[in-house]
Amino acid sequence: MAEPVMVRILGVGMGPHHVTAEVAEALRDVDYVLAADKSPSDGDDGLLALRRQIVEAHGRPGDPPEIVTVPDPERNRAVGLNTPGYEGAVADWHEARAARYAAVLRERGGTAAFLVWGDPSLYDSTIRIVERVRDLGVPLEFDVLPGISAPQLLAARHRIVLHEIGRPVHVTTGRRLQEAVAAGLDNIVAMLNPPPERLDLTGLDDWTLWWGGNLGAESERLVTGRLGAVLGDVAAARTAAKDEAGWVMDLFLVRKS
Repeated sequence: MAEPVMVRILGVGMGPHHVTAEVAEALRDVDYVLAADKSPSDGDDGLLALRRQIVEAHGRPGDPPEIVTVPDPERNRAVGLNTPGYEGAVADWHEARAARYAAVLRERGGTAAFLVWGDPSLYDSTIRIVERVRDLGVPLEFDVLPGISAPQLLAARHRIVLHEIGRPVHVTTGRRLQEAVAAGLDNIVAMLNPPPERLDLTGLDDWTLWWGGNLGAESERLVTGRLGAVLGDVAAARTAAKDEAGWVMDLFLVRKS
């Protein structure tokens, strides 16, 4: 019977300076890193370049692990998708990703790593995809090492606590923000956000907003203030971050005043 593949799921925050000593040690021991290549037809994948920086900074000196790129499957990103349609599109995307990763892991074996932005526990599906690879018949074992999460970075950059004394913080997606508001929640972190013009921010003009884009990267942008007054600043900052880096990931905290 073939030896099982070892897969290490490593949280890397937002770049080389966020990699913990534990994750750096793991990177020195892996045979290769698996990474989705999302390069557009007219340019490079900026996040893939950032992964290369992480591997070069923390891999074996003089002999960092190879980065094995896998073309990322297309995903249905139609603006008008309802919640079931969106969830179905993501499930199909994950299924296609798992099949492509399974082919590489079957061929190469050994010890592979996935580098996960932020922390693998929060709005990331690498664990689910690796479990799906195993369901496809690839003999594997895996472990997970934590990283610095996006909400942690947001709080640190704005020098705030994510919740008031003795109060909860609710973490959701921009798509489900109004569900949280309707449920009476008034201290909300929203991730996986579309551009501001596609967010439903009805009734939140007087709430306080703390926004961050590309946190921890050179293209980082921050905006805070009364939501109704700074929404235009958020749109401009988001565009600037994307223009500078070639990609943008943002999140925000909103709190009822």
